[in-house]
Parts: sequence; structure tokens; C-alpha cells
Amino acid sequence: MFSPQGPSLRELATQALSSVEGGYDRLAPKFDQTPFRTPDDVLDATAAALRPLGPFDRGLDLCCGTGAGLGVLESVCRGRVTGVDFSAGMLAQARQAHPDADWVRADARALPFAGAFDLAVSFGADGHFLPAERPALFAGVHRALRPGGLFAFPVAAPQPVTSGWYWALLGFDLIMRVRNAVWRPPFVMYYRTWPLPAVRDDLTAAGFSVTTVPLTALGQREDGSPRCLLVLARRASTR
Repeated sequence: MFSPQGPSLRELATQALSSVEGGYDRLAPKFDQTPFRTPDDVLDATAAALRPLGPFDRGLDLCCGTGAGLGVLESVCRGRVTGVDFSAGMLAQARQAHPDADWVRADARALPFAGAFDLAVSFGADGHFLPAERPALFAGVHRALRPGGLFAFPVAAPQPVTSGWYWALLGFDLIMRVRNAVWRPPFVMYYRTWPLPAVRDDLTAAGFSVTTVPLTALGQREDGSPRCLLVLARRASTR
């Protein structure tokens, strides 16, 4: 799962015992050599699904990390693209990879934008937000978008109970809950806190109209349903 250039077990343990911000600052130089980076096939499938909906003008990558999602924005946006993250270490890596983009250090739960973007995307960050934090997060994205703007992010289909991944993800979340109950600062990272029906309800409450499209390039489950969906949350246009 990790390349020889990736972090050592000791480095991963140090990250896990840090805060979210501090942990990613430490991991940033080697983050792209870990399985935590969003895979290229997910990025490519997202770009392909967004392309017919554009072109867009300005784009925002929410919780951009080392900037992997900037390529998606650059492929569908005509204007400038911006990455926002609260880890200075991750932003430093992103600046090196995409020197022509704009970068803002900020907490995604308190975004410093108003009516600035036509498209916002996010990849792999949902586990860092507890359910109670979603309303503030989605309200900030809604405020950052122009009327008619779109917020898009992929979500994987839930694993069936018979899958080994179901139990692996459940076990990870239980371990993290125990870790956060006995150790400070907390490290918020869970895999099972964003069920699509609840996320849809919170997006709707924030003022979005919500649809989904299957990312067919990522394949199907045994029952024929897509392995991954792209959530499309649209801010209403003014009349």
C-alpha cells in the first residue's frame, strides 16, 4: 500500500497521535506516496462527469491537501482556480505542484469567501468532519459559490455487511473513537460518518438542490449498482 518513498510506520504513528492539522503538516512531504491520496481514476472520472456541465469560470478545491484535485478544476474551469486547506504543510506541497493556482489557508468550516466561485470540489475530506459540523461546512460552501454554482464530490457506495471492507472500516472507526476518547488532541478521521441520505438532507437544508450521477468508469458492484457516485449540489440561480 505504501511506496518505499512513503512514510515509515513511526511517522504514521506520530501523525495519528497529533492533531489533524499537525498530523498533515508532518505527513505532507510524503503524502502523495500513501494510499490516502485520491486515486487518479477517481479524479479522472470526476472530471469526465463535470465536463458536460461546464465550462465553469472560477473553481475551488475544498480541503485541497497537496493539490491532487486541482487538475480536475484546471480541466473544466476557464478562470483561476483556488485551493483551500488548513494545513500549511499540505499547502506548501500544493504550491510546488501547481504554481499558477491561488492558495488560501483556512478552516473549511469557516470559509473566507462570498460569491467567488462557479464550481467547488472536494476529494477524500469528508471523514474529517463530524456530522454536527456538516451544516456549517455546507453553509460556507453555499456562501462561497455564485448563484447557480455547483458543489461536487464523489462518494463511494456503502460496503455490504458481507464484505471484508465493511468490517475493516468499522474497525478503523471504532479504534479512532477509542483513541479520541483517551488521547488529546483529537484526530478526526472516520469512514462511516457521511451516509448519503443524511448528507443529502444537510445539503438541502443549506440551500442546495441535490442530484447524483454514477461514475461508471469506476465500475459496478455485484448487484449492478455503481461503486461510486458524484454528488452534485447546485446553488439556486437568482431571477
